[in-house]
Amino acid sequence: MTQPPTLLTLEDYRKYSERNLVKLARDYYESGAEQEETLRRNVSAFDRLLIRPRCLRSVAKIDTSIEWLPGKKVPFPVGIAPTAFQKMATKDGELSTVRGAAASKSIMICSSWSTTSIEDIGKEAKIVGAVLWFQLYVYKDRKVTEELIHRAERAGVEALVLTVDTPVLGRRLKDTYNKFSLPSHLKFANFEGNTQEKMPKGGKGESGFMQYVSSQIDPSLDWNTLKWIRTKTKLPVIVKGVMRGDDALLALNAGVDGIIVSNHGGRQMDSCIATIEALPDVLRAVDKRIPVWMDGGVRNGRDILKAVALGARGVFVGRPVLWGLATAGSSGVSSVMEILQNEFRHAMQLSGYRSIEELQKDDNVLVHVSKL
Repeated sequence: MTQPPTLLTLEDYRKYSERNLVKLARDYYESGAEQEETLRRNVSAFDRLLIRPRCLRSVAKIDTSIEWLPGKKVPFPVGIAPTAFQKMATKDGELSTVRGAAASKSIMICSSWSTTSIEDIGKEAKIVGAVLWFQLYVYKDRKVTEELIHRAERAGVEALVLTVDTPVLGRRLKDTYNKFSLPSHLKFANFEGNTQEKMPKGGKGESGFMQYVSSQIDPSLDWNTLKWIRTKTKLPVIVKGVMRGDDALLALNAGVDGIIVSNHGGRQMDSCIATIEALPDVLRAVDKRIPVWMDGGVRNGRDILKAVALGARGVFVGRPVLWGLATAGSSGVSSVMEILQNEFRHAMQLSGYRSIEELQKDDNVLVHVSKL
């Protein structure tokens, strides 16, 4: 992988990464569901929130750290969201992402559908000092799901992230047109030796991925499933895919340890509100009793500031990490995360806030463009 030129923004990395990705992989990473309205809205909704800076407040010293979970402090409120099939972006795939996460001191959520096993990811994380969470899909074969939980625990992950927005897979038309299936040299590494290891070949109006999810993932996922998962682990359980306050309250009452407001990067339900638009409703419902994060549409440090100013504990980013991975492997991942971290610090200074606590105490830092 050749050394890229000077890349200053996430958009620079997106453009440069395209030359290193075959069309099948690029379309899989970039596409959204149906007409991709939710995909676009996730990004554009941030533009309707404007920042009102304070002035004459010394910002020579600022603190961007925040407690991610009880007793777990992170230097910046941005982590790495789970993304599948990372070896389509670079040879080492998830191992490069782990190294990039460690270099940028970012938490990484590993995907159930990684092309590297959780055991190998965990080993690398221990070597480089990365902090891991594990994203969980619930399979129809509950024994498979339970074993995956225990393997993640043994690998050293610090939290489980249950994805709750995928009882069925969203219709990703580009994948259907491409008859998307994993390249023959790649597999679902967490299911090696099982029937869940291989993805079917695409065809008959469906991608191979759609066929896989339809055959393997449990569409009866409900609140009882969450209760069952809590009986199988002592790790913190975070639910990812909550978009409404009433569902957030149900999750809180079910004893979850945190919520990630997410619409799966616009890859599930089209014509859905943006995650930054859903965030206030969820925050009001839980009323600071558990941490709330969000993902979807974050493209710069100002977006992070807006989410945190509303009350989010932090944000996770997915596609930008893949752009970094495809551009320059582990150094690309760390560079993307460091760009976001530096832009967030800069935005804090320019808006006159010395800490996240100070930012979140100011109810007037943001204005919605519709109110102007």
